[in-house]
Order: sequence, then structure tokens, then C-alpha cells
Amino acid sequence: MKLVRLFMAALLLASMTLTARAADQFPSRLITLVVPLTPGTAIDILARLYADKLSQVLGQQIVVLNKPGAGGVIGGETVANATPDGYTLLFANSGHSILGFINKSMPFDPIHDFAGVSTVGVAPAIVVVPSALGVKSLKEFIDLAKAKPGTINYGSAGIGTSTHLAGAYFAAQTKINLVHVPYTVSTNIISDMLSGAIQASFDPLAFVLSFLQNGSLRGLAVGADDPITAPVQIPTAISQGVDYHYATWYGILAPAKTPKPILKTLADAIAKVSHDPDLQQKIKAQGIRPENIALDAFDSYVDKDVARLEPLIKGIGDKQ
Repeated sequence: MKLVRLFMAALLLASMTLTARAADQFPSRLITLVVPLTPGTAIDILARLYADKLSQVLGQQIVVLNKPGAGGVIGGETVANATPDGYTLLFANSGHSILGFINKSMPFDPIHDFAGVSTVGVAPAIVVVPSALGVKSLKEFIDLAKAKPGTINYGSAGIGTSTHLAGAYFAAQTKINLVHVPYTVSTNIISDMLSGAIQASFDPLAFVLSFLQNGSLRGLAVGADDPITAPVQIPTAISQGVDYHYATWYGILAPAKTPKPILKTLADAIAKVSHDPDLQQKIKAQGIRPENIALDAFDSYVDKDVARLEPLIKGIGDKQ
């Protein structure tokens, strides 16, 4: 029995030594950054910007792998099942943390199967409509929805995604009936708004910026305390008498059992590149405010965000 205990102790010591050695050498090879949505979405744009800068700081190539499907479940599962060694990471947003409420049979726990590395920024939702809809203010849009209940469709990147919740939260705050239309290819949201198939979306600025600039889409309001003044001008919802505050966080997550030293190495690298003036300018130009909340503080931030929206989230899940 004593020999068995000694053997087990030796195995534990060897395991700890190997883990420490791996952390000391990290990173020593290519890192994969999984994006759970399609190319061209705000999360994809951010991931590629960070992959480029982090590759330079860490000295290893970081590749972005798009794994869309099931509102982020496929991408999340890929990372949840990956070896927790820091070489497979998830570039997620707020939609990730609520997947467990939306999906009845989840193959992973979106909260406990992941460890927060760091947020990179937050982006308030913008109420977007096609200019052809003919409404020019938030009040006109709400009045139209109330006059024709159940006829205003809004698109999202999928059930349970942040753009889904942003629209559901707006409907709850304004007491209007909006019909949710989930998409598997996010870029089709814009083409369907332009064709009139759907009448609204609730997106970060990056996703719709060029269409706001050319006038084919109109930004009626931003769900933040401050208006957007550049590169386009969009007033706040609150300034128009609507209590609507909603923002999407963006950040990098790792499998839950990833060693702390590796998580810290990644968090420190993210903090460093986040101060890069070129990167900050590109992020801010898309309506995203750079913000780093790292490691355990990131986990706590997610817990509080979910707790605040839990009643609404559960309501959405009950309808699926």
C-alpha cells in the first residue's frame, strides 16, 4: 500500500513538472483561434485583427478558424473538447455565455467548461433598419411595430447569439412584438434587409458600417450612454425616450483546465497588443470600445452579465 502511495505521488509530481515545463515554454507552436460565426461578422473581424498582432508578440503564428453553426454551439464545442494547453482558443462574445439557457441539450457548459483569458472590447447594439422602410426615428419605428404587430421581422446570427438577445431585449423594453429570424450565414441579414425580407437588426457598428455610410441602411439608435459621433452619427436610445442599454462584450476564452501560467501569458499578450495605437484606431472606428478585463475578473464579469439578463434569457429559452 505504501508503494502504491509513493507511486501515485511520483506520478502527480511528474505531471506537475510537465505542466510547469509546458507553461514555461508556451507558446512553442501554432495557436488556433476559433470563431463560432461566419467570416465578415464583427467577431470575425476582431479575431483577425488580434490574431495578427498577437502572432507578433507571442512569436508564433495564430490562425483564425471559422466554425459557425447552431448559434455558436459548434465553435464552442470545438474549444471545450480541445486539449487545455493554450493552443486552441475561442474568440467569443456575449452570446456564448447564454447558450445553456437557449439550448436544452448542450454538449458542454458554456460557463464552467471555459476560463476567461481577457475581454478585448465592448460594442453597444445599434437599432438598424433599411432606409426603404421609411422610418427616420426610433419613435417612428416603435409606432410602426405597434401599429402592425407581428409584421416586423429582425434578423440575428442565430438563436442565442448576442444579436438575438439584443433584439429580444429591445422588444421587451419597448413592449412591441418583433418576429425573430435566425440566420446561419450572417451576411444574409444585410441582403434580406435591403430586399425587404426583414425590417430590422440589432448589430454592432462594424457589421453594418459601410451600409450606414452609403445610406442603404439607417441607424436609429445606439444602446449606450453616449451617441456615436464618428464615422457615422447615431443618437442614443435614451435621448429618444427609450430605456435601452445593451452591449456585446468580445473576448478570448480557453478550455477550463488550461494552466494558470499559460492563461496569464495569453492575457499579458492581449493587454500589450490592446495598447497598440493602430489596433485601437481600427477597433474604435467600428464602434467598439477597447476594454481589457482579464482572467478571474473576466469570469466574474460574465457571471454578473448573465445574472442581469437571466429573466429575459430564460424567456427566450422557453420559446425554443
